[in-house]
Amino acid sequence: MNDLTAIKAEARKAGFARRKAAFDARLPGAAGRLSEILAGHRGVSLSGYMPIRTEIDPLPAMAEAAAYGAVGVPVIQGEGQALKFSRWTLEGALRDGPFGAQVPEVDDYFDPEILIVPLVAFDANGGRLGYGGGFYDRTLERLRAKRPTLAIGFAFDAQEAENLPLEPTDQPLNMLVTESRVLTF
Repeated sequence: MNDLTAIKAEARKAGFARRKAAFDARLPGAAGRLSEILAGHRGVSLSGYMPIRTEIDPLPAMAEAAAYGAVGVPVIQGEGQALKFSRWTLEGALRDGPFGAQVPEVDDYFDPEILIVPLVAFDANGGRLGYGGGFYDRTLERLRAKRPTLAIGFAFDAQEAENLPLEPTDQPLNMLVTESRVLTF
């Protein structure tokens, strides 16, 4: 294990602890600010995510956005590969996907223009610490090579960190939305 790998592991451990505390203390309406941001992008295709474990829940904002345009969720294709995004509706049938996240029963893939990105920790400069698989980094790199793609991190305020250990391959966020504020980068 190299130094950066160890530093990232410690940062993830601290981020997970902060996220769990925030999740346990959460109040209803955490997706309100996210809904406000997405209202400014009505009709633009987007992907959210199916929350697992202690992730902040974007489903209310995704359900609102689905009334105006395509909304999808990520489907992991395999280790070392970019994500694909399958159309999602609140009432749609789901099946178990990798890592415990639900995915649509029937795959209907498309490339979203906005990605709502889950994370373990973020910093005030748009840095994001994910789970370590690189799925979103590869995906954002692929999508951004085709056209502008907006990456919106969604997290609890408590997930903010200073001096995240980042690498050149880490794709930056354009915006970070929490239960109480919006940061743009």
